[in-house]
This record gives sequence, structure tokens and C-alpha cells, in this order.
Amino acid sequence: MCRNIRPLNNFEPPASSTEVHDAALQYVRKIAGTTKPSKANEEAFNRAVHDIAHATEHLLEALVSTGPPKDRDEERAKARARSAKRFASV
Repeated sequence: MCRNIRPLNNFEPPASSTEVHDAALQYVRKIAGTTKPSKANEEAFNRAVHDIAHATEHLLEALVSTGPPKDRDEERAKARARSAKRFASV
């Protein structure tokens, strides 16, 4: 799966429509194998992004979490630490 797609569930504040759209766009790009569709495929590409974003918003609304909401800044710092460890000079 795309490394750029991040978990969107159980954050405070909840994921914005922009975050959901960006995740859907990354997903469709990965599946389609292109970052920019041709003119012939543009409508299908954009419709897929819209449909997946719509389904994702419904999913996020329906999910129930028993844990405390995650903090975006804290999760971002954890991701940076993992990245620094992964790509550290040996």
C-alpha cells in the first residue's frame, strides 16, 4: 500500500475532507499506476477519487474506537523518529 496514505481514524479533531480526499487520490493513483490520468481517463479517475473519498468518510463516521483520540503532532513526531531511524547513516 502507499506509504503516503496515513491512518485517519480516531484523531482529535477528526480527519478533514481534505485529508480524506488526499488519501483517496493517493489510493487511486496507486491503483491506476499514474499520478495524472490522460484526458480520456480523467473523468473515470476523478469519479473514482470522489467515490472512494465518499465511502471513506462514511467508514470513518461509522467506526467506533475505545481508545483515546490520537494527537496529530504526536503521531507526526513518532513517524519522523521512525523515519530517522530507518534512514540513519550506518
